[in-house]
Amino acid sequence: MNGIAATQPYVIALFLAWAGLMKLFSRRMRVQAGQTALARLVGAARAVPALRIVGVAELAVAAVLLLPPVSPWEGAVAALLSAGFLAYLTYSYVAAPTASCGCLGAHSKPVDVRAFARAGLLLAASLLAVLAEAGPPLVALGLAEAVALMALSAELDRYWLTPLRQLRVRLHGPLAVPPSEHVPLGASLHLLYRSPAYCSASAQITSDVQDTWDEDGLRFVVFGARERTAVFAVPLTGNDPSRVLVTLVGA
Repeated sequence: MNGIAATQPYVIALFLAWAGLMKLFSRRMRVQAGQTALARLVGAARAVPALRIVGVAELAVAAVLLLPPVSPWEGAVAALLSAGFLAYLTYSYVAAPTASCGCLGAHSKPVDVRAFARAGLLLAASLLAVLAEAGPPLVALGLAEAVALMALSAELDRYWLTPLRQLRVRLHGPLAVPPSEHVPLGASLHLLYRSPAYCSASAQITSDVQDTWDEDGLRFVVFGARERTAVFAVPLTGNDPSRVLVTLVGA
């Protein structure tokens, strides 16, 4: 049991160090901070400073976990921080469902079950770290937990999940565009509401869906947008929100 507990501070520290460095030094994060749920919580003008404060806190906790001696209060601090992550994700899911969390970098994917699972895994590891005593960590366990955390991080999908999907397409041949009647409107709207295109135009939208039609592998979705009309082009295949396009046309 002590070997399992002794492994947790290293796993948590490496993850927190990574998250903190991304918040402090990622140029994309500074540019896109206003699109995160934190901007909704503290205001767009304060989003970057708030992210930096969180990043500093993550690096500080990571340093405490890595440096000897081992103490139960270190795990307690990590558990408190992980509980704060879960509270923030809950707020984001309820108050800003189309915004990203900004946890590990700038991306367009909103909070989903994977983000909650990642925060829950960190909280469980932190609670185990409270029981840690001086001793060698279990390297295999630490690697397994690190892989699980990476698999639960939507920010990293472009590095492993997207290439795997592309490889599957190359091995099995190109996927044909399904008949439009086989793609529910709800699936298209789910992709649309997660897209950067919708986030950029959402402040202009003043109505629910007004019209839809399918053409050339795309589903066009029309909304009222004040004195104009917002027309979104949603691919009928794939699940990449960045492929959704929008144009605003005059009435």
